[in-house]
Amino acid sequence: MRLCALGSGSRGNATLIDSGSSRILIDCGFAARELAERAEHAGFDLATLDAILVTHEHGDHIRGVGAVARKYNVPVYCSHGSQRSGKLGNLPAFHCINPHQASYNIGDIQVEIVAVPHDAAEPCQFVFSANGKRLGILTDLGCITPNIIKAYEQLDMLLLEANHDTQMLHDGPYPPALQARVGGDYGHLNNQQSMSLLENINSANLQKLILGHLSEKNNHPDKVIQALHERCEHLTDRYQILQQDYVSDWFAID
Repeated sequence: MRLCALGSGSRGNATLIDSGSSRILIDCGFAARELAERAEHAGFDLATLDAILVTHEHGDHIRGVGAVARKYNVPVYCSHGSQRSGKLGNLPAFHCINPHQASYNIGDIQVEIVAVPHDAAEPCQFVFSANGKRLGILTDLGCITPNIIKAYEQLDMLLLEANHDTQMLHDGPYPPALQARVGGDYGHLNNQQSMSLLENINSANLQKLILGHLSEKNNHPDKVIQALHERCEHLTDRYQILQQDYVSDWFAID
């Protein structure tokens, strides 16, 4: 499997997963035209998509879902709560997923749905398995639960949120109510929470750690790197940090 982040942050999120024979887009927080431009930059043909998976209904994750699904006739998978928001528009095909159901397959990719605490209706994240490898995506959650730790064990690749530095959030431009939301149990992971997850999962097989969804106002890559060196030194030779305005390289599992 391989992964490419077409964008990661509060202004838009979209991630491609490619097993070689099956291709999935996780979220589409960009307008259809911008997504197509980003996909072209990654050398990816959106017409080959097998599915679009939606984590939750916030605009930075679903802005272009309906338009992209209709243009390329791609089925959309999301929770009942996300679908009921009415923000996805008319879809060519819709599959309701339950964060508490057993895993299911899209082509040769097995998809495990993981319920997460976030201020949305039935938000979820995903762990993908194919060709004997496991790849996890975990963003947009305010705290780590025992179920999350269990689900993200023994990964070969992980895209993990490191949204904010707590001091920068406190000193930053957000009003108190928004600070409380972002820093609360149903908001976003701060750098130290992300490091705690990494300390509590078995990362012996982890080949690549991709840190994303960094706040442009409340975090800085240097803060993330410092936290990683202080608490997870064993992973400092295998990490990458995503940026909002740039399409990432393709990250492949050996």
